[in-house]
Amino acid sequence: MLRRLHLALLKAFQRLPRPLRRFVVHRLAPCYSVGSICVVERHDGALLLVRHSYRRKWGFPGGLLQRGEEATDAAERETMEEVGLRIELDGEPAVVVDSRARRVDVVYRCRPAPGEAADGLRPRSPEIVDVRWFDPLALPELQREASAAVVQLARSGRLRDEGD
Repeated sequence: MLRRLHLALLKAFQRLPRPLRRFVVHRLAPCYSVGSICVVERHDGALLLVRHSYRRKWGFPGGLLQRGEEATDAAERETMEEVGLRIELDGEPAVVVDSRARRVDVVYRCRPAPGEAADGLRPRSPEIVDVRWFDPLALPELQREASAAVVQLARSGRLRDEGD
């Protein structure tokens, strides 16, 4: 009985105009915010971390996508806005889904763009209070999202081995 009802509802759903189907899905499905996180690695292996004015622990440059924005564009925009650094994205991103926070982060491994001075960076946004390069073996306490980003990059094989 339930199976037949389920199939009947699916057939009715199929007949709805596309905008109405999209509306129904958006109303019934959970909503998630989407952000880009940039794990910026300098030529010597140091990682760029930022400390936000509203958080105690360190994190990576990044932030939420604007409506209609591509994740790659958000990564480049956020890093420029936060620390004034142009970056190059290195390979395919990793993805972290945090169902509790209802957030999806697209995590990019990056490096400073050619010709960019990676030293002497300073906060360029009121939300950033400190910017520093850290040895990957001596990282400070990281925000939950930053820790998840590092773990996901490591699982996907996207973190550089010491021999690279």
